[in-house]
Amino acid sequence: MIEKYVNKQPTLAPQSWVHQSAVVIGDVTLGESVSVWPNAVIRGDVNAITIGKHSNVQDGAVIHATHVSDFNSEGYPTRVGDAVTIGHNAILHGCTIGNHVLIGMGATILDGSVIPDQVIIGAMALVPMHKTLESGYLYLGSPAKAVRKLTEKEKTFLRYSAKHYIKLKNNYQ
Repeated sequence: MIEKYVNKQPTLAPQSWVHQSAVVIGDVTLGESVSVWPNAVIRGDVNAITIGKHSNVQDGAVIHATHVSDFNSEGYPTRVGDAVTIGHNAILHGCTIGNHVLIGMGATILDGSVIPDQVIIGAMALVPMHKTLESGYLYLGSPAKAVRKLTEKEKTFLRYSAKHYIKLKNNYQ
């Protein structure tokens, strides 16, 4: 479902696709060939959410942002780069995600955190508030810690995953 919030309507680029059971609300911009899978929620009611081209938001993922308040004068929009895979039931809240990133199933990325390009966040990992990670690493645990550099095969997989989900969503359109 694509839904307006107050005066903000989601913007979907060509070839983007939202499953009928997913919810996209408010100040949300989906780039070219983005796919949003069953029961995912992208709620841009209190701040902007931008998802870059060729990214995918898998089943049950939740993406929200942080509002402006006395405690946070700017709030935290959520920005997701290009060719990002957001795994099933992951939570992104007021964070910035670079390009060619995989957010594992059930992982949580909190307010003000920055995930740079070419990172894998393992399943169920927690990236705490205001944490900036280093590019090129696999992060696991709660709180998430770098366990090793990504292999060339894993870096290639980041690109493969995005392409795979584009092909998959094309079967639904």
